Amino acid sequence: MENQHYISATLQWVDDIVIHHNFCPFARYARYPGGIHCEVTAATADAGSVLATLFDECRRLDNDANIATTLLILTNEDAKDFNRYLDILAIAEKMLSDWGYAGIYQLASFHPDYQFEGEDSASPSHFTNRSPYPLLHLIRESDISKYMQNEEDAEKIYTHNMEKAQTLGCPYFRDKLKALKTN
Repeated sequence: MENQHYISATLQWVDDIVIHHNFCPFARYARYPGGIHCEVTAATADAGSVLATLFDECRRLDNDANIATTLLILTNEDAKDFNRYLDILAIAEKMLSDWGYAGIYQLASFHPDYQFEGEDSASPSHFTNRSPYPLLHLIRESDISKYMQNEEDAEKIYTHNMEKAQTLGCPYFRDKLKALKTN
């Protein structure tokens, strides 16, 4: 039950930010009825433990077609620092390939301090990838391909997200994320 807060806040973020603002057009299809699995790492987990959990989640997706996607919520100290999180992400992406999952699953990354390289640090665009807690989002590539067949232009998703973030502004997102972590 101690992990329930992390899961509740993360799923509320999916509903209130990702789906509500259509940052990921296929998220609403994965969200209901229960197609998103959340797994919380131990607060004491090291990078090796995180990778072991990621491997277990790949296996879970292999064995359960009802789960569309996994959100691995990282509660360990290393992941709280954005640069260390990026190190974990880089190793995780390499390991997906080493485990034979390249082309089967891909990782998307979300972090409370997410910042796109080369963007002004005050840009609202960073909030399209900011979540209440550090996440590794494990996605079935076949689902992405299936959805994208119906999408005329993948670039319009990115453009929409940047425009929407700019319109809503940093204070809106800061308040939303803060509320998720304190509820």
